[in-house]
Amino acid sequence: MFDFKLFLNPVILAILVLFIGVLGYFIAKVKYINKSLVSLTKVLHSFKKGNIVYRFKELDDIFSNNPFISNYWVEFKNTLVFNEGISINGAKTDASAIQCTIDASYFFNEETLVNSKLNYKFISAVPTILTGLGPLFTFLHISIAFSKVNFATQEATIASVSSLLASMKIAAMISVVAVGTSILFMIVERILYKNMCKTPLNAFQLELNKLFDSITSEKFLVELLKESKIQNNALNQAFQTLPVQIKAAFDKSLKESLVPYLDNLIFSVNKLQENIKKQDSKGLLDDLFGNNDEE
Repeated sequence: MFDFKLFLNPVILAILVLFIGVLGYFIAKVKYINKSLVSLTKVLHSFKKGNIVYRFKELDDIFSNNPFISNYWVEFKNTLVFNEGISINGAKTDASAIQCTIDASYFFNEETLVNSKLNYKFISAVPTILTGLGPLFTFLHISIAFSKVNFATQEATIASVSSLLASMKIAAMISVVAVGTSILFMIVERILYKNMCKTPLNAFQLELNKLFDSITSEKFLVELLKESKIQNNALNQAFQTLPVQIKAAFDKSLKESLVPYLDNLIFSVNKLQENIKKQDSKGLLDDLFGNNDEE
């Protein structure tokens, strides 16, 4: 019959307390990570690729003020390129798109959003620690039991052997508890990590990739070079047609403004000359007739 009193051994109690404490710490961290990732995914789900350029300030405020992701969001934001409708081969790209020159998974991955929040190196070492405590305290317990063996008398020998067997039983139980808690912790850790951390992280990455197109630095420079060539061709064509346009505008201005003005001016000069001639002729006749009267 199994003796539950063995679990009252201080070493076994210490291993169980360590196991429960670390497991509780791990579950609390996993719940925090899961809650944060689910909340951020819901935020991303409320944005659309077509209007993200107009609502980017809203998204930036939410993520910048979120301590879970703020540091990585600032780094990721510096890689974004706000597309203003660059034309490629005569076709305009989506003016409302925002592109990232570095893939979002570089900033938002297991290492940054899960392991760093989880103290994963310590969590990964817990099974090894629990397993190592088993042999350590087992052999320590056995060595202490052997040190108490007394073969001086028959009664002492019998008592020592009985005590040694009891100590061996406790030592074996220490190893069983240590290895058992180690295996149990690994099983729980793998299940919770996958379901409560990895799965919501994948959902978050998927929503983020839907909003921001990824474009490499090399591709962006190639597109920029293409756009520069197109702009240069447009400027050359503009400079070639500029003299013709200036001449046409000058001719149009001359015909519409200067020619009518000159016509009016010539007409006025002619009228003035006619008036002067009429006045001169009348004065001459007066002089002639006036002279005859005087004679």
